[in-house]
Amino acid sequence: MVHHSSFVDEEGISKACGCPLLPLKSHIKGPAPVSDQDKTDIVDEAITFFRANVFFRNFDIKSPADKLLIYLTFYINVALKRLEGCRTLAVGTKAIINLGLENVPVPGELGFPFPGLFPIPQSNEEAGEARF
Repeated sequence: MVHHSSFVDEEGISKACGCPLLPLKSHIKGPAPVSDQDKTDIVDEAITFFRANVFFRNFDIKSPADKLLIYLTFYINVALKRLEGCRTLAVGTKAIINLGLENVPVPGELGFPFPGLFPIPQSNEEAGEARF
């Protein structure tokens, strides 16, 4: 059974390329609001549901947060592939930091992994917010 996001009706949440900018448990400043450390955020959901959702070829999207969950599942898979050859914690940490520093394509750009899932950004500001 596919697991869907619990962030279905998040009123007042802004979006970038049709993707909600949900609260995150992070100390890094960005377009998403900061969440309480004791609350589950979308990244926690993606990690929790990863093992189950990665096996599904089809995913019925019930909310915009499900699109973000699909993207995060893909990102976790990319991160795990980067960690495959890492033999030490230091090498693995460096690989993940470098992954986070890479220039990520936004919807409409060459190399974006899900063409058609997210609408193309309407402005440069929206494109900057959508750099998932």
